[in-house]
Amino acid sequence: MKFIAVLALTATMASAFAPTNVPFTRQSTTSLFAVSVAQIKELRQATGAGMMDCKKALNEFDGDIEAAADELRKKGLAQADKKASRIAAEGKIAMATVGGKTVLVEVNCETDFVAKDESFTQFAQDAAAAAAAFDSDDVEALMAADDGKLEVARAGLVSKIGENIQVRRVAARGTDATTTGAYVHMQRIGVLVEIEGGTPELCTDVAMHVAAMNPAYATKEDVPAEDIEKERKFLTEQVAESGKPEEIIKKMVDGRLNKFLAESCLVSQQYVKTNDRTVGALLEENGAKMIGFTRIAVGEGIEKKVDDFAAEVASMAAGGK
Repeated sequence: MKFIAVLALTATMASAFAPTNVPFTRQSTTSLFAVSVAQIKELRQATGAGMMDCKKALNEFDGDIEAAADELRKKGLAQADKKASRIAAEGKIAMATVGGKTVLVEVNCETDFVAKDESFTQFAQDAAAAAAAFDSDDVEALMAADDGKLEVARAGLVSKIGENIQVRRVAARGTDATTTGAYVHMQRIGVLVEIEGGTPELCTDVAMHVAAMNPAYATKEDVPAEDIEKERKFLTEQVAESGKPEEIIKKMVDGRLNKFLAESCLVSQQYVKTNDRTVGALLEENGAKMIGFTRIAVGEGIEKKVDDFAAEVASMAAGGK
């Protein structure tokens, strides 16, 4: 009887531990704690992603750093796309020179705090260097060049920092036959100056003047005819009410128009650094002639979102009723 009972108990236990029809699922051979600090550090350096994101990716791909990096890059691109609709009106302007060509690149972010970030600053400088070596000032083409290297870097920075980051525009001037120089004020205003003859240092001095005075045109020849006619019409209507003879009115209009042109054109403005001569005279003294300038400022033309705290509180109060 005891022998039969033992057999019965053995059969019951065998039945309990017999294989079922549940399919076998392979478990990761690398647990979260098995991922080494060195692996996480290497992945972070390669992608710029957060520590926990790196741990998770390494765990998911059994410690395969290359596969984990690809996954983080995919996630980074997705995050970058989601943030692209947010207003990015802060940022900085970076400058670079290759040969006779000098470029300014405006890179935008959402806050001035991020604009001071070391990684953001490095990206802006990398973008300027790439733009200086590129044969076009088209931003879309620049971002796609070299297998999208700059775009991948931008998307990775978005993932790391968490803000919308965009290369907004590229301004370029200069050839091997001309002289160029630039000035960037507080990383928010950038000016390129191109001249015949002279030196890059002279261009930089003039660029500082442009940054401060913001002239509308380089020379009188650059002023569109329609702008001159518009100003002449405005001045004529203004002076016509004086009741003076037509001949006197014409002289008054001509005088005021010349003053308008002198104040609006770079070469006829008083050089702000010394205030003892015009910019044109400064160039002439140094055997140079003005070709043109480009001035850009961070965020100009971008409509910034202004939060109305009072309206927001009122809206919340109305919703609670």
